[in-house]
Amino acid sequence: MAKNLVIVESPTKAKTIKKYLGKNYEVIASEGHIRDLPKSSMGIDIENDYEPHYITIRGKGELLSTLKKAVKKSDFVYLATDPDREGEAISYHLSVALKLEDKKFKRISFNEITKSAVSASIKNAREIDMDLVDAQQARRVVDRLVGYEISPLLWEKLGKKSLSAGRVQSVALKMISDREKEIDAFIPTEYWSLDALLTVPGQKKSASFTFKGDISNAKEADALKKKLEGADFVVTDIKTSSRTQKAPMPFTTSTLQQTASSRLNFSTSKTMRVAQQLYEGVEIKGKGTVGLITYLRTDSTRISDEADALAREHIRRVFGPEYEAEVTEPAKETKKNIQDAHEAIRPTDVEITPASLKGNVSNEQYKLYKLIYERFVASRMKPAQYSIFTVTVTAAGETLKASTSSITFAGYQNIYSTEEDKAKAGVNLSGIKKDDKLSLDKIETVQHFTEPPSHYTESLLVRTMEENGIGRPSTYAPTISTLITRRYVVKEQKNLYITELGEAVNNVMENAFPEIVDVEFTANMESLLDSIGEGAIQWKVVVRNFYPDLENEINHAQENLEKIKIADEVSEETCEECGARMVIKYGAYGKFLACPNFPNCRFTMPYYEKIGVSCPECGGDLVKKITRKGRPFYGCINYPDCEFTSWNRPATQKCPRCGKYMIMKGKKTVCSDKECGYSE
Repeated sequence: MAKNLVIVESPTKAKTIKKYLGKNYEVIASEGHIRDLPKSSMGIDIENDYEPHYITIRGKGELLSTLKKAVKKSDFVYLATDPDREGEAISYHLSVALKLEDKKFKRISFNEITKSAVSASIKNAREIDMDLVDAQQARRVVDRLVGYEISPLLWEKLGKKSLSAGRVQSVALKMISDREKEIDAFIPTEYWSLDALLTVPGQKKSASFTFKGDISNAKEADALKKKLEGADFVVTDIKTSSRTQKAPMPFTTSTLQQTASSRLNFSTSKTMRVAQQLYEGVEIKGKGTVGLITYLRTDSTRISDEADALAREHIRRVFGPEYEAEVTEPAKETKKNIQDAHEAIRPTDVEITPASLKGNVSNEQYKLYKLIYERFVASRMKPAQYSIFTVTVTAAGETLKASTSSITFAGYQNIYSTEEDKAKAGVNLSGIKKDDKLSLDKIETVQHFTEPPSHYTESLLVRTMEENGIGRPSTYAPTISTLITRRYVVKEQKNLYITELGEAVNNVMENAFPEIVDVEFTANMESLLDSIGEGAIQWKVVVRNFYPDLENEINHAQENLEKIKIADEVSEETCEECGARMVIKYGAYGKFLACPNFPNCRFTMPYYEKIGVSCPECGGDLVKKITRKGRPFYGCINYPDCEFTSWNRPATQKCPRCGKYMIMKGKKTVCSDKECGYSE
């Protein structure tokens, strides 16, 4: 019998596939790419029509030799890398590096690592799709041109060699910067709510009826309260209605990242790492290595007919036929640029329940699999049904309402639900009849302030990037990881904050490369890259149209962009060891003071930038400081004796209304006390 060689990316994947193929197949992992552009140079011959120059990745020489020997012993080679553009490119580079043009070889791909899927892929082996290879190559070349042309400019202008720019990364950084500016400039608006607690017949607790109208300030709230305290509360309307809550769609990459963040507190990179493990295969007692989920990089919610039928059969058996959703025509994807090459993320076998995996997988793997499993099964179940009971009362010409909802049919919520799905519980209002007079227990008024836009979290940034067509499923997690690793952004309690370094980089990018950080331009580039994969446009056409404009912007920036002197600014402090005037340096944690006589003198000390404002608590100087994660704040120079701190920059003047210190909010100065609300 012929000896067949199957090449995959990872050793885990190789182990899983080997189990399904038997003795006549040798399965070896390439451990990702074998060839790539060199790290030490651009690797693109711009003069020769942007021809890329690929080399064997450093450290992969021995592995390449092993693969060549295995190819020599084989009669047929199957390239079984991941079912996306990156996987297609890896297969292509393997075919070149292993000189497979003289060998019988085919490309196989599968959306899930199961026996049936792997067997079917071999029966349907095909040629390498060069359109997909070109799409990945174009992305790699464009990203390399941006990174290797702009990054040295950042080093020169900001005086720091660890900086980098990126086609997607720089847009994401600008989005975070813009959001921070929005938050800083936000002025809260005061408003009030009023609730009347009314006694309900047959109930021990009072029901809360909310005033339906606008209340702007305390004066209006007090006036309304007095008006209602002496009034009769008469039931003028009772309505019973129903509400349907549809089951959620199965996960895509972005929705999995968002949901895992909110429900499991997983970062995007952690979600992808654990999902990769579930996809490649996990050792299950009695079953060996089993691939538990389908491919994890997808932006489609499509499900195969076979998987749909098996899920429905499972639902009928476990929950009952009344829970199975009606079979309807699949909804067409409405978002732009959907890559429908593979399905949504789902379990490979609906009979492998999360409970059955207890003790076989890690806690992280269990949690993520449970989330994916339950979401998929729920997507094939009927909607949840709610009954809503609403009571309207009138008092002194004003309208107040109370409502409760109860679930009448759980539907998909028998397996998957969110906080938003829960019924709004409250006092039972069913004993109330129209024209009833309800007695007043008490009236509560509460002051509120409008909230600024929320800080970006990883999940919110992913959702916004997806909505704007920036990046693709495979790029969301690496983009965020790069921003955090470069210290352009810090993550505190899920929120992402831009650092001083990130702001400096963003300012250079905005001024010198407005197109690179433009959301619409970046989304259009993604569409062009998609078109290459569809065979609609040649990859070099895209690069030829892109690079000249980039080159012009770089030349203009070299001549006109001033250097931003973050380092070597002389301070007022003197070195405690040699007496020299300390200079300001910029390190991984922001600014610090260092002796200019380095390396002969290595004395350093923290840098405190005085802002010309006195501490409202002790009168000392307020200084700008940086947290360990790189986020700026303002504190007293006399710390730890004085512990005053503020995230917003304090102003020089006091509030004329209450006497407390003022803070800067964009172009306005506002009182630090929200309840005062004074601004100018």
